[in-house]
Amino acid sequence: MSSSERRKIGARKMEEVYAGDVTVPAEGYAFTDVMLETLFAEVWTRDTLSMRDRRILLLGMLAAQSQHDTFKIQVKAALKRGELTADEVRELHLFIAQYCGYPTAAALITPMETAIAEAQEKPGDVAAEGASE
Repeated sequence: MSSSERRKIGARKMEEVYAGDVTVPAEGYAFTDVMLETLFAEVWTRDTLSMRDRRILLLGMLAAQSQHDTFKIQVKAALKRGELTADEVRELHLFIAQYCGYPTAAALITPMETAIAEAQEKPGDVAAEGASE
């Protein structure tokens, strides 16, 4: 498969992973071209782990690295795509606190709750419906 074909596959997968909230970068910048061709076209498309499994793992890693902005983006995407409910995200946050520490987890509260609120703003979202259960 050509680099151009992998990039197209990666771009589609990136749009899916981020539920349309992150713009696919323009072609021509080596870092993002390689990211699309490898991370999104070859790793995120594998079948062994579900998208939900990958998302939970990624959220844990982002929390451990204090990557608050990316954590928020991933929470919102997980909610919009119906991979996690607001209650599951909050439970994951509680679990993260035990392993990453309370200061790290405390810093995630605002980005997490903001992501939940933003995901619930759009009518018909799976997350908004699931959160009201």
